[in-house]
Amino acid sequence: MAKQFPALSDEHAAFIARQHIFFAASATADSRINLSPREASAFRVLGPNSACYLDQTGSGAETAAHLLVDGRLTIMFCSFEKVPLILRLYGTARSLMRGTPDYAAVLQTGFDGAESPGARQIVLLEVALVQTSCGYGVPFFDFVSERQQLKTWAAGQGDGGMAEYRARKNTVSLDGLPTGFGTTPTAE
Repeated sequence: MAKQFPALSDEHAAFIARQHIFFAASATADSRINLSPREASAFRVLGPNSACYLDQTGSGAETAAHLLVDGRLTIMFCSFEKVPLILRLYGTARSLMRGTPDYAAVLQTGFDGAESPGARQIVLLEVALVQTSCGYGVPFFDFVSERQQLKTWAAGQGDGGMAEYRARKNTVSLDGLPTGFGTTPTAE
């Protein structure tokens, strides 16, 4: 049975901290819906109604584009081990672009100032609703390890190579919406 909460509890935050993956979903009224898996070690609960994740450079930038236009974001965690549970965070979010004062402030407070190779933004979510549901239909999976290919590739590109890649691949969404990459200063 689904339960709804106006904010994240300590129990919710503890559940999130035990997960290895989460999914971020965004869209605009006229765009494709984007659903992306993310490494849960990049996620932070900042307070009862605030959370964020450190986003890595990828082949697209749909979430950034959708947040510029619409702002709605849903984050979903689900347990693949032991006790079944699905936890969704609904709210509005914004992209804090690498190299901006807001990015630096959240990086310092939420990530002790450490960023992964290829970091391009922090997605900051204002949580309006938390919903849990049973998760009985979610299969069991055993976690083996995080993949290192993306971080290894980004480290090999260096700051200049990552900036060039984002300029080629991350400035517009699949639907031609601007993402905000390439329009703000970066710390590269």
